[in-house]
Amino acid sequence: MSRTTVSQLLAPLADVDDRGLYFEDDFVSWREHLRLSAVRGAAVAARLDVDRPPHVAVLLGNIPEFSYLLAAAAMESLVLVGLNPTRRGAALTADMATADCQLVIVEDATADLLDGVTGVDVLNVDSPEWQAALDHNSDAPVRFPDTDPRQLFTLIFTSGTSGDPKAVQCDHAKFAAAGEMLSQRFGLGPADTAFLAMPMFHSNALIAGWVVAVAAGASIALRRKFSASGWLPDIRKYNATYANYVGKPLAYILATPEQPDDADNPLKIMYGNEAAPGDLSAMARRFGIRIVDGFGSTEGGVAITRTPDTPDEALGPLVAPNAILDIETGEPCPIAEFDADGRLLNESAAVGELVNTGGAGAFTGYYNNPEADAERMRGGMYHSGDLGYVDADGYVYFAGRLGDWVRVDGENMGTGPIERILMRHDGIRLSAVYGVRAEVGDDLVASLVADGLTPDDLADFLAAQPDLGPKQWPKFVRVADDLPRTETFKVLKRVLKAEGAGGPGWWQLTADRRYVPA
Repeated sequence: MSRTTVSQLLAPLADVDDRGLYFEDDFVSWREHLRLSAVRGAAVAARLDVDRPPHVAVLLGNIPEFSYLLAAAAMESLVLVGLNPTRRGAALTADMATADCQLVIVEDATADLLDGVTGVDVLNVDSPEWQAALDHNSDAPVRFPDTDPRQLFTLIFTSGTSGDPKAVQCDHAKFAAAGEMLSQRFGLGPADTAFLAMPMFHSNALIAGWVVAVAAGASIALRRKFSASGWLPDIRKYNATYANYVGKPLAYILATPEQPDDADNPLKIMYGNEAAPGDLSAMARRFGIRIVDGFGSTEGGVAITRTPDTPDEALGPLVAPNAILDIETGEPCPIAEFDADGRLLNESAAVGELVNTGGAGAFTGYYNNPEADAERMRGGMYHSGDLGYVDADGYVYFAGRLGDWVRVDGENMGTGPIERILMRHDGIRLSAVYGVRAEVGDDLVASLVADGLTPDDLADFLAAQPDLGPKQWPKFVRVADDLPRTETFKVLKRVLKAEGAGGPGWWQLTADRRYVPA
């Protein structure tokens, strides 16, 4: 466990004037940032009931106030709770109740999201009330408490793609360790600027972005909300050298018109997870940058890091205590076997759950959810809920989530390999493969975001993929302008499944492996 805290990472920045926070056309030095954070910390602390947990919900875009409040939480021993702005009404109320939030901080742009929400104190950072509270605490000292590394720093909700979101406990040690490790791994320092465009209520922006810059003593450039067309202009405007991502933003950046000077930019490193293999190489080639894609989750129970020799479609080497275990028996799955065309021959046996057999890893539990803790930590091992398989060289491949496990014609299969194959098509920008209930087992469905794709194009492309098995062809296909996604660009397959398959705008596979209108 790291002995460093977020407070200790912030302390060396208290007298720094030549680095700090960029937002739109404004700049605030770290010295001023921490002074403003002290004022906010004192104002918020004065509002709280000392007999209740000091949990403060934040419902803000990527604006300076979010960064000020993060530092304030470290300076005043508060616990910041990032709220997902896609949640509404009873769902949002339940999230705040689960996290024991005393106070929720909003801005004008998000205040209406609390319509119908009751039982929680609300402060609007754009209101006279907020300004009055800051004025009253304007002389608050900048101080950095001697914090226990195991003290809770944030509660970060999971994305909720497969069920209700859960509040992951993130202590100071988890944040600080990530910041120190990543800043050192990428050689970041005071001369660097980290560009944050991913939503700050999510772990990717905080643990792979904000705290990395803090640990490096670097500057931060905030973008209120990710924009594919604005990404490169912002990188140049702020002289950004590091950026984080999660989900599909690389695909949206690549969809912008290519320019001959795209590689003329200061960015050195992009770090994140869940990018399509083809997008990694395309981004590196087009923009002249190094892309590092990892595998992990907010919980931190399992982490896999790509090595330079990792095959394009693999996550990275499977290193103990991580293992792929049979879902039913709990025994290690056999090595994946392939035919000469690269087709997986023993999928039912080789695909299993990715498990940390050594324990919890960096997972410190969910807040107020012992049932979910017990489910994650069955048998003293961390169960990720992710499916995968391992090749003979020890590389692990993602096969989907446990909820993505489908049964077609009596055979179990994961959807991840099919999605990877679809993403090889130059015109397909996003793919989601899932099962819908059939009379017997499941029908395989693919929802795609694609440019100029026709039924014949898709059929010809799939027929040319030697590693696509006959039962892996989607029975139904829909091409849409976009797919339902979370704020962190993860596709909501549960929404797609609920919509079913077939009807206007859909294609159906025929016996001779062509697609026709459903």
